[in-house]
Amino acid sequence: MERIISIAKSGHQGLSAAAINSFFTRLEQQALEVNHFILLKEGRSVAEWYRAPYRKECLQLLYSLSKSFTSIAAGIAWDQGYLELHDPVISFFPDELPGRVSPNLAKMTVHHLLSMSTGHLGNIYPAIAREENWVRAFLAQEVELEPGERYCYTTHATYMVAAIIEKVTGQSLVDFLMPRLFEPLGISRPTWETCPMGIAAGGMGLSLTTADVAKFGQMLLNRGMYEGKRIVSERYIELAASEQSDNRPGVERVDWAQGYGYQFHLCRRGCYRGDGSFGQMCFVTPRENIVIAVNASFKSMARLQVLLDLIYEELLDAKEIQQSEDLQDDPRLQQTIASISSKEPEIRPIPAGVPDLHLRTYGLSDNDNPQGLNRIGFRLRDSKLSLLLGYGREEDSEQLLELDFTQPVQTRHRFHKDLSMPLQEVVAYAAWLDKRTLRLNLYYIETPYVVTYTMTFEGESIDVQFQINVSFHLSDYRASGRLMNKKL
Repeated sequence: MERIISIAKSGHQGLSAAAINSFFTRLEQQALEVNHFILLKEGRSVAEWYRAPYRKECLQLLYSLSKSFTSIAAGIAWDQGYLELHDPVISFFPDELPGRVSPNLAKMTVHHLLSMSTGHLGNIYPAIAREENWVRAFLAQEVELEPGERYCYTTHATYMVAAIIEKVTGQSLVDFLMPRLFEPLGISRPTWETCPMGIAAGGMGLSLTTADVAKFGQMLLNRGMYEGKRIVSERYIELAASEQSDNRPGVERVDWAQGYGYQFHLCRRGCYRGDGSFGQMCFVTPRENIVIAVNASFKSMARLQVLLDLIYEELLDAKEIQQSEDLQDDPRLQQTIASISSKEPEIRPIPAGVPDLHLRTYGLSDNDNPQGLNRIGFRLRDSKLSLLLGYGREEDSEQLLELDFTQPVQTRHRFHKDLSMPLQEVVAYAAWLDKRTLRLNLYYIETPYVVTYTMTFEGESIDVQFQINVSFHLSDYRASGRLMNKKL
């Protein structure tokens, strides 16, 4: 698979090839796990890059970057008179209230939800996520402080914004946004995961392409306008991108301690961003007229601060600007792009003496692994491998993966997103590391997740090692098993 890179033909947008070259060089030196990168200046694409096997047109799970889209939905609803920012939260859900409504809960407004200043002190996510009715569970949580007194980041505050919008409009969040945001921006109908009651998750679960996120950022940069059409009021953008809560106490990373708006993190020098776990980001720089959209696989959000530092140092502070450059023709830049490493595992020849796995099934002790994987079956035809993963006694708990030792295989496989395990795109690789060790790499390219199975065979025994690069739900494990002599 080839990486895709697009560089503006002309440098009139005001970023030099030297600046972009230095940025990508340091990106690689820092080994930052960036998978998608788009840079717009003055509304035009300056650089667009996708690391193989990730693809331009592939949807990306945004995690908490979803919150910024919910914020704009609230702004649109406010503009159109569906709600007021000072409306009490309890006024929308009279049938879901606890037996006693505390004074602090009664004071909580839409503004407090948007600004992450609900009055909660700790992490209320687990207590709400385990319930079926998230609205009722949220309203049942103790509100220790007066709303507005302290910033406390909570995903379910954004969920409540989504629930309010759906309540007052009588539409799902996606249906509400289709004619008001997504269609005007040229965004196809997206998927947005829901709570058990079917309400959009709001604070997570939205999937869009990186180009869609860049369009959203351009609309923000244009203060609510996109291609001549008003999407949301300029007044709401001003509120969303200005400090509504103080997020500074106890924070070390500089761009996490500049204040918090309405579901946007304020950054240095008047910049702001929406972001999500593992490094998803929409970064807006009003002074420089730049938008940057990123999808990444960072193990820690500290890596996102490293990326932000590079953006400031190499792109926003760039001194060498040559207005007439042709960036496509700059040899240094093209050499740098060509040298940026692909994530793709190498294709290896099949060594002599590998075990005959055709029609073999191995039973595993599901006590050895948290996922309950209890059998692995193989079918081989020439260079092609079919792998069956069994997680229970029923056939519907089995998953079949197709692989090829001579090339990557694009297919669909069921795996985790934020709240569900839908069928999604995976690029799968198979290689024998030696005559006893088989390695399978699975790139779930709609998410940051990369799974590696390393299987070692000895006689009738198998040792399976499962590794995942980043995850909320899964952890690495090792399991052992023996041949069952059962055909697929």
